[in-house]
Amino acid sequence: METIRRYFLEVAYKGTNYHGWQVQPNAVTVQEAINNALSTILRQRVATMGSGRTDTGVHGKQQFLHFDWKGEVKKDSFLKKINAVLPKDISAYDLREVHPESHARFDAAWRSYEYHISLRKNPFEETLSWHCFYRLDVAKMNEAAALLLQHRDFECFSKVKTEVNHFECEIKTAFWEQKDHHLVFHITANRFLRGMVRAIVGTLVEIGKGQLDLSGFQQILDSQDRRKAGIAAPPHGLFLSRVTYPEKIFI
Repeated sequence: METIRRYFLEVAYKGTNYHGWQVQPNAVTVQEAINNALSTILRQRVATMGSGRTDTGVHGKQQFLHFDWKGEVKKDSFLKKINAVLPKDISAYDLREVHPESHARFDAAWRSYEYHISLRKNPFEETLSWHCFYRLDVAKMNEAAALLLQHRDFECFSKVKTEVNHFECEIKTAFWEQKDHHLVFHITANRFLRGMVRAIVGTLVEIGKGQLDLSGFQQILDSQDRRKAGIAAPPHGLFLSRVTYPEKIFI
């Protein structure tokens, strides 16, 4: 009798044509497309669990999911087959066997996101960045971003209707970098709340536009009130960029 083994699959996707990551009725999602591809090549219905959810239109540079299978899966031939079946806007990069109790969501130590802003019209980034056609004070935006590292409760940046036990997150890094007419916000934390990164970006852009100062930003952090923060940035500029796991979970 073959042993049931657990595998982590690393994927990337352009989220433009999908209603987010998670399988849902009457909507095309990234997870559904991957489940269908796995079921096709393994010739049996396969269920997956992702490291986290991304919303409609959000992209993934690095996403992990786990699935169980009876017996050994050969990595090279598997990746060749699944990439041939997956849609053109989803790619599978790596496959690793993990210990049976390992979990793509609960074992993730850190998650990183990028938010891309184009400061001039760019036809090559239309669906991959937020076009902001006004002058932004990036230095002030970085001063405000640094305040995030000193805070723990981020209810002010969470979607109102969300089922979580608490709003505490540990943010390890948060900063903006600019190259020519392109601006990228980098943020890494142990967990993120629904809509959190887009709400942070929208509020930091208000800082950059001079519509909000640092003391006002601190008041928003202390308020625990989503209504105090800025509008959410559009989804198409957001990328899940990295998910980090402890090496001990891998075989």
